[in-house]
This record gives sequence, structure tokens and C-alpha cells, in this order.
Amino acid sequence: MADPTPVNSQITDAVTQTNVKVVAEAPAQAIATLYQVASHSTGLSLQNAVQSQQALNQISSAIVSKAAALIMAIGEKP
Repeated sequence: MADPTPVNSQITDAVTQTNVKVVAEAPAQAIATLYQVASHSTGLSLQNAVQSQQALNQISSAIVSKAAALIMAIGEKP
């Protein structure tokens, strides 16, 4: 039985080639997205580490100055 609405073979060929192209490129797209997400996560973790180190440096400066003040006050009379 013949198809009531025949489709041009060029159209079906173009659709088929497009589908094959999309399926063939999907793994590469997935890996590229994975690499981008992984590098973004690594960058964020490094930024967090730097920020944490800077905060600890500020706290340690305050602690050292307080400790120095306490050491200097040892010899003073109340």
C-alpha cells in the first residue's frame, strides 16, 4: 500500500543526517560541559581558600598584637 502523503527523499535524508549529527556530537558536548563545570568548581574552591586565608591572617594580626600587649603589661604594677 502506497503512502498517502509521500515525502521527498531529500527531506528525509536531510532530517536523518541532522539527527545523526546531533547524536554524534552529544558526547563531546557533555564532556565539554563537564570540563567547564569542573573548572568553575575548582576556581570557586580556590577563591574560598584564599578568602579564608586572608580572614585568618587578619585574626592572627589581632591576636599577635593582643599577645604583645599582654607580654608588655607583665612587668607593670597594678
